Amino acid sequence: MSTQIPSVNPSSNPPVPAKNPSGKVGQRWWEPLLLLGPSGLWLLLLLVLPTLVIFELSLVPGIKPGQVVNPSGIENYIQAFQPVYLRVILRSLFLAFGTTVICLLLGFPVAYWIALLSPKRWRNLLVVAFVLPLWTSSLLRTYAWITILRRSGVLNTILGNIGIPPVDILYTDTAVIIGMSYGLLPYMVLILYASLEKLDRRLLEAAADLGANPVQTFLKVTIPQSLPGIAAGSLLVFITGLGDFVDPELLGGASSMTVSRLIYNQFLGATQNWGFGSALSMLLIMAVSIAIALLIRYGEATPQR
Repeated sequence: MSTQIPSVNPSSNPPVPAKNPSGKVGQRWWEPLLLLGPSGLWLLLLLVLPTLVIFELSLVPGIKPGQVVNPSGIENYIQAFQPVYLRVILRSLFLAFGTTVICLLLGFPVAYWIALLSPKRWRNLLVVAFVLPLWTSSLLRTYAWITILRRSGVLNTILGNIGIPPVDILYTDTAVIIGMSYGLLPYMVLILYASLEKLDRRLLEAAADLGANPVQTFLKVTIPQSLPGIAAGSLLVFITGLGDFVDPELLGGASSMTVSRLIYNQFLGATQNWGFGSALSMLLIMAVSIAIALLIRYGEATPQR
């Protein structure tokens, strides 16, 4: 007599969830806290609480060190939009935007060449060589630009040797944009390189097979696929340039005024108006937060194919 073994449907017997040693199903409640606790405490003490203190000070008009904090209104925020301060804010936005455009125009060809045209065995070395200036102090790099751009500096010496009159670039917005672009260009190149390295080259070949010339292929295939990298790099450079203090201070001269320097003057300068400085800081924090939100929204987007 033959015995028939009944078939077993795997789907009818769902797997039993694994239990931890305590007998409870799932993850222990304290395990995420154990992992996130140190960094969360760090952010709470050095980011969240100081930001709340700055926000509280921003609601106190004309407060100075040692005075009682008594929030009473938004006069400091209204003062920030007076014409004299609004010009400073617009100038800071102009410097950051100009730096972003220059870094994008200079960085994209470099990143494109390293990612797509250079020999593969040399790419890592080329990337390291390009970001090598970041290994030195930003202050040292800024002083190097002072040596290059000053009236008797390297640039005017070269121009004089070839018969061109000297130029006065130092202590102008041009000098500030040059210094900021030089300092932030490697970041733009790194982000664009990471984006272009993942470029689907089959689409480039398909575009060429369909009769597209190099310009059409670049505009209709390369640029759309690298838009996430362009957005991420541009926003990173813009955010960093908006809060830069060293380059405008040293290359822009005494007459150069940006939001960062204006905030510095309110806290450590002769005015000692902590409330107004806190309001300016909160406006800068909000602008950076909006830029970061845009970076999160568009910087990781998957390009359409």
